[in-house]
Amino acid sequence: MRTTLKRGIGRGASFNGDGGLDGTGFGFPALAPRAIYRQPPPIARSGRSVVTRVLGWSALVLAVIAGGIAGGAYLYLHETVAAVATESVDVKKALKSLKVALPGEPATALVIGYDRRANEAEGTPSRSDTLMLVRADPDGKTISLLSFPRDLSAEIRCPGQSTYVAKINAAYADCGTRGTVETVRALAGVPINYIITVNFRGFRQLVDKIGGVWMDIDRRYFNDRGGSCEGCYATINLRPGYQRLTGLRALDFVRYRHTDSDLYRNARQQLFVSAFKDQVKSSVSLLKLPRVIKVITQNIEVGQGGGKDVSAKTVLRYAALAYSLPPGRVFQARIDGLEGSADLYAAPENIERAVREFRDPDVESPRKANAVALNEKLKVRTPPPRDTSVLVLNGNGVEGSASTASYLLGQRGYQILSPAGGLTANAPSYDYFRTEVYFDARRVGAKPAARKLANLFGSADVKKLTPRIRLLSNRSLVVVVLGQTFHGRLASAPVDQTPKRQPASVVEGGSDAIGLLREYRQEIDFPLMVPTKIDRSSSIDGEMPLRVYPIDPGKEHQAVRLTYRHGLNEYWGVQMTDWEDPPVLEGRNFVRKIGGRTYELYYNGPRLHMVVLKTDGASYWVVNTLLDRLSNETMIAIAKGLRPLAKLSRA
Repeated sequence: MRTTLKRGIGRGASFNGDGGLDGTGFGFPALAPRAIYRQPPPIARSGRSVVTRVLGWSALVLAVIAGGIAGGAYLYLHETVAAVATESVDVKKALKSLKVALPGEPATALVIGYDRRANEAEGTPSRSDTLMLVRADPDGKTISLLSFPRDLSAEIRCPGQSTYVAKINAAYADCGTRGTVETVRALAGVPINYIITVNFRGFRQLVDKIGGVWMDIDRRYFNDRGGSCEGCYATINLRPGYQRLTGLRALDFVRYRHTDSDLYRNARQQLFVSAFKDQVKSSVSLLKLPRVIKVITQNIEVGQGGGKDVSAKTVLRYAALAYSLPPGRVFQARIDGLEGSADLYAAPENIERAVREFRDPDVESPRKANAVALNEKLKVRTPPPRDTSVLVLNGNGVEGSASTASYLLGQRGYQILSPAGGLTANAPSYDYFRTEVYFDARRVGAKPAARKLANLFGSADVKKLTPRIRLLSNRSLVVVVLGQTFHGRLASAPVDQTPKRQPASVVEGGSDAIGLLREYRQEIDFPLMVPTKIDRSSSIDGEMPLRVYPIDPGKEHQAVRLTYRHGLNEYWGVQMTDWEDPPVLEGRNFVRKIGGRTYELYYNGPRLHMVVLKTDGASYWVVNTLLDRLSNETMIAIAKGLRPLAKLSRA
């Protein structure tokens, strides 16, 4: 039997819905009853003082670190930090094996979301329904997520026992928190600095306390035959479209895996992280904060390497990171190539690649992918290694360190120079603690080249070339002075995820939508759009192709959703609403004028997830599948093909 793990992989330094259905709900639905689905009224947004913003972003950090399962506003107040400190003996034991996070260094948290069923006997082990690694990098200003499917076959490492192969969630049921840490660490080969354990009761309560979470639901989710038996699926009743979910419905969504697999469930969980982040930022006020804190303190534990309680200073540092994140800096790594059904298997190289994307996200991937999709000439901001001359100096007094670093950089393709005048490769002194990377400010591309090099050294400062260092530079673009933080190795280089340009895979596809939309054009107060181009491998959904509903009754916003099926288990859609600034439209990556119309582009790394068109007092967006299967060029072509229903009807 194949397993997901070979001994040694990853250990080295090479990669260190509310009620009834629309119409019948089955087959091709009747579309008349518009008022069946109503969202709760909107939460009034409070004023944004500096303190309120800090609190909101403090909530965001733990939300992100907890993978969207729970988290939040505990980050600002010292009392709350103490309240979420580790109490259980199980977690305390696990903390002893964690690596202590250094200030300013990237840190990784293991999030364990667990569940206990109501009919289970006392002492029955809980199940880890969610296992997620979250990495926060202060220097790179990135947050990365990597989810592990609960059915992923892995080598389980229970302390004091022989290893055995089973589903990865068996580690928590059989071995507790420590066994889960050991199993994930061996599988991924990454150091873990924090443990965050969350139960799903807290998830539901937290979502409700912040007024629900706005999410874009890709398709119809329905199952009315639930149960608590082993292998039974939970009930769910969600309809497609942009909507606000209560805690129960949000939990139903992130845990669903009835007709698909854990691969899609992981994608739903990561989608929730992004949506939860936006909701917390906009809705957690000072008045609501105490209620949110109470939920958190009753349902979450946070521990760090070394066993000490997480300090307010530490969590505020992560709050500052989250607050300063540029758009598109939350990266979602995925394990591709999963095989199997009840048990999932992944080749070691697929796990290795996912871990590399997690540890070293390509921050330039949205920009590069967008340039390829639009056939734009990409402006080179950072010179490639072959055009970057580097001089390495020993500033830590460790014999051979400069030679080692020079060799490693040469292996990465950098031009390595020697000091001018035949001098030895020594810095003016040996008292450098952090590695320092100096750039020649008079030369184009020197500063971004220095930043790129600093990322390779992990703990490094970027500075302008000083007169003393310039004397030794030998006209190199960048000078690296090694500090005590250099331990003979470089960080892994980001995986270049730039997709190759390809023709848009679209065909004419407006006829089905025109017939459906015509029935409602007199009831909708904003212009309806028809996607005249659709993905070649897609067709309009047979279960719920169209949904017409009030998206925000308090403000009387209307919404229309068209749903298309792609392949067997994936769905994409076209959302229309007269709500011009819903939360989902925050954080765009790019704005481009194409064919006389202005589009806003939203990327998940190199994958174009959403294309937005705003016109005539309404917003229209094409949203990709959960796994972003439609190519970037196809997404753009579908958006360009949106045409007013009124004009097509006259034609």
